Amino acid sequence: MEINPLSLVNILTLRYDPSINPNLSPKSSKDFLTDDNPIDIQYVENLICNEMENKLKTLDDKELSVALSGGVDSTLVLTLLRKINPEIKLHAVSIKFANSVDETPAASKIAERFNAEHHIVHLENYLSELPKAISIVKLPFWDLHWYYVVKKSNTLSKTLFSGDGGDELFAGYTFRYSKFLSLTSDNSTPLEKVKAYLECHERDRVPDQANIFTKKCNFSWDGIYNRLLPFFDNDLDRINQVCLADYNGKLLYNFNPINSRIIDSFDMNLITPILSEELLSIAPHIPIKHRYDEENNIGKLPLRKLIEKHNVSSLISTEKLGFNVNTLNLWETHGHDLCKEFFDNSRLVEANLIRKEWITKHIDDLDINIKYVNKFLGLLACEIWYRIFITKEMSENNKL
Repeated sequence: MEINPLSLVNILTLRYDPSINPNLSPKSSKDFLTDDNPIDIQYVENLICNEMENKLKTLDDKELSVALSGGVDSTLVLTLLRKINPEIKLHAVSIKFANSVDETPAASKIAERFNAEHHIVHLENYLSELPKAISIVKLPFWDLHWYYVVKKSNTLSKTLFSGDGGDELFAGYTFRYSKFLSLTSDNSTPLEKVKAYLECHERDRVPDQANIFTKKCNFSWDGIYNRLLPFFDNDLDRINQVCLADYNGKLLYNFNPINSRIIDSFDMNLITPILSEELLSIAPHIPIKHRYDEENNIGKLPLRKLIEKHNVSSLISTEKLGFNVNTLNLWETHGHDLCKEFFDNSRLVEANLIRKEWITKHIDDLDINIKYVNKFLGLLACEIWYRIFITKEMSENNKL
C-alpha cells in the first residue's frame, strides 16, 4: 500500500477522499432538479417500510439492532421497524461519550416507547481502539464512533439498522444552511459559493491550513475549490447546491464506505432504508421548501411529519442531534498526550508530508481552538494509518 499525497490533503481538508470507489452512485445537478409537486409523506413511509421488509425477507433474524442516536432519522427507523415487526426482539444501541452532551436519556425514552432493549456504550476514551478501527476501514479517519456501535451490536444480533442518508437527502444540516444563506445571494458567483460552503464547514480546517503540508503534497486552495465548483456552477437553488455537495462529499466518500467496511468486518448485515434506491432517486427532486423550513431553520420536514404522525415528536429535538463527542474535552483528557507521544517522532514528518513546524507551533497552545483540536485528531489518525499500513510497525491491536 502506498500513500497518495493528494488523498492526504483531501482527507485533512475536506474530511473525505474522492479517489476511493464509493458504494453509492455520484449525483449531478440534474439529479437535484425539483418539481412543484408536494411530497406524499405516506409514500415516503411506504418506501422505507418496503425496503425494510424486502431486506428482512432475505434474512432469518430472530432479533434486530438499531443504531439509536435520538435524532429524527434513527428514531423514524426504529418507529417503522416496530410497525412492521410488532413482536420481534429489538435492541437499540447508543453511545455515551465521556465529558460530552449526554443524549442517551432521550434515546432511552424512545427505546422504551417502542419496546426495544436499550444498550448504552460508555466511552471513557473515544480514541482507545482507533488503531483497530483504522485497520478495518483502511482509511485515516479518527471520528469512527460507528466502530463502537457495530462492535456492540454484533453481540446482540446479526443485522443492524441505521438512519444513514436522512441529512443529505432530506436537508438535515440546518446549522450550515442558515450560515450559507447569510454569506451568499442568488447573484453570488460559483466560486464565492464554494468559499462560503467551506466556511460553513469551518471546523474541518484551520486558518493556516496550507502550512500543515510540505511541498511534496502540492497543497493548493484552487485544487480544493475546483473539486467543489461543479456543485455550485449550475441553476439549482442555493440550498439544493449545498445538498448536492454534501451528498457527493462525506456521505459518498466517508460515512457510507466507512460504515460498510466496519459492518463487513464484523460479518453483519447493515440495512439503511433511507438510502434505498427509490428514495435516492426521489428525495433530491422534492422541492427544497418541502424539505427545509428556511424561516425557522428546520430540516427533514417529510421525516419529521412522519415522526409527528406516529406521535413521537415530543421525544426528539428540532435541533440536529447525532452521535457527538466533545473534542475539546477529549483533547484535554486523552488527545493532547497522545498527539505529543506520536508527533514527538512523527513518521509523516519523516516522510516529508507534514511540516513539523506547524505541529510545534500549535500542539502546546493552552487556549487551543477547536479547529486545531480537530486537525490534530485528524493528523493522529493519519499517523496511525501510516504506521499500520506503510511502516508496519504498529499493530491493529494496540490500545491508545
